[in-house]
Amino acid sequence: MNGLRRLNFTVFHNVINSELAPTTKTRHSINPANRQPNPEVPVATQDDLNQAVTAGQAAFKEWRRVPLEERRAALAKYADALEAEKDGFTKLLTQEQGKPLSQAAEEIDRAVSAIRVVSSLDLPETVLEDTPECRIVQRFTPLGVAAAIVPWNFPVLLAMGKIVSALITGNSIIVKPSPFTPYCALKLAELAIPFFPKGLFQALSGDDSLGPLITAHPGINKVSFTGSTATGKRVAAACGESLKHCTLELGGNDTAIVTEDVDVDQVVQKIAVLSFLNCSQVCMMIKRLYVHESIYDEFRDKLVSIVKTFPVGEGTKPDVFFGPIQNEMQYNKARDLLASISSEGLTTVLGGSPGDPAGFFIQPTIVDNPPDKARVVVEEPFAPILPLLKWSADDEVLDRANADPSGLGGSVWCRDLDRAQRLADCLDTGNVWINSHFAVAPHIPFGGHKQSGIGVEFGVEGLKAYCASQTVWLFKNA
Repeated sequence: MNGLRRLNFTVFHNVINSELAPTTKTRHSINPANRQPNPEVPVATQDDLNQAVTAGQAAFKEWRRVPLEERRAALAKYADALEAEKDGFTKLLTQEQGKPLSQAAEEIDRAVSAIRVVSSLDLPETVLEDTPECRIVQRFTPLGVAAAIVPWNFPVLLAMGKIVSALITGNSIIVKPSPFTPYCALKLAELAIPFFPKGLFQALSGDDSLGPLITAHPGINKVSFTGSTATGKRVAAACGESLKHCTLELGGNDTAIVTEDVDVDQVVQKIAVLSFLNCSQVCMMIKRLYVHESIYDEFRDKLVSIVKTFPVGEGTKPDVFFGPIQNEMQYNKARDLLASISSEGLTTVLGGSPGDPAGFFIQPTIVDNPPDKARVVVEEPFAPILPLLKWSADDEVLDRANADPSGLGGSVWCRDLDRAQRLADCLDTGNVWINSHFAVAPHIPFGGHKQSGIGVEFGVEGLKAYCASQTVWLFKNA
């Protein structure tokens, strides 16, 4: 196999020790746009995992000694190969995840960029003391075999952030995709075979039993998990049994605060997209939108008018903005949340019902000024259901924004930048944006506060998460 070989996007295998590995049992996921079965994928066993860990341990011993520039060169070739396969990955991503082709293509582009940017970052040694007698240096050394447990909303980009951070710092990695979206991850590992030592980059598709097997495995030294807070707590507890290093990027119920001095026409256009991108299946999408009471009615009406123009449909159709909810489990949760709007006596100004029953579609829904204790405010919907809320005083809206147990992201939209900074300084979140939301970049660390996670991904701090801090004392007179 060489870097010029084109991938076959119709047949799928686990990748163990850089070989396509069959399994006795298979399963398939569902295309969320039409409820039709996707191709069969492997169901990994404990034995498959054991083989992958053994191969990863052997690869780690070799890879950690490879000079940094050689690691960068291998990752650069891999980035080029992924870019060359963009069309196939884009179509496959839409088929398994449901997002429109335009958004799928952007995810692949972002994944390619993540490889190139993260692998270019330096993780420098720090000289803490240097005297005639002693030199003391802090450096960061790789951990060993890392495991990436990847969610279904951004199965390529979020996998790649973990993959490149692990590999560039000298680790090996095993990728476990969500059972709902296993296809692209398996192809990412297959694509990598020509560029890395055997066993360095592996992928295992499985059912719900595979995650616990990974977190319990004594040969895995690091777990990076992106997913729900409830599952993240179980991952943390399991990692604690063997004191594995663990990064958790969990759920969010992000707030956006819009002050009375904004240019409504300009801001509402941006917020309309940033509340509903990827059918709102983004941990850091705007999910609680607080608009000052003096502009509330104008803002609400213009927001409704804009969102009404966003087409809903299968992601392969041109110009679609809203695809389906990715899976039946999340679809049923969204339908239950929609039912609560009626049972709690709330008012919708848009939507309020499921969409085309041929797929897992939910009509975009905007709820008009519900009480803070309403389920649509308290719960993270992970569906295009947005509560719009009035506020009047700065301290009041900050208290309401910070009342949520999660703390992933938040934004302030305000012309007065001093006031905006004061408001932003008081948000208890891992990420704060002023006059934007969901701005991310591979060289910038990303993580949450409170129940939105532990640690960060991306950036230099993200690289450190795949390393152990090591302090070296060099006494110069033996």
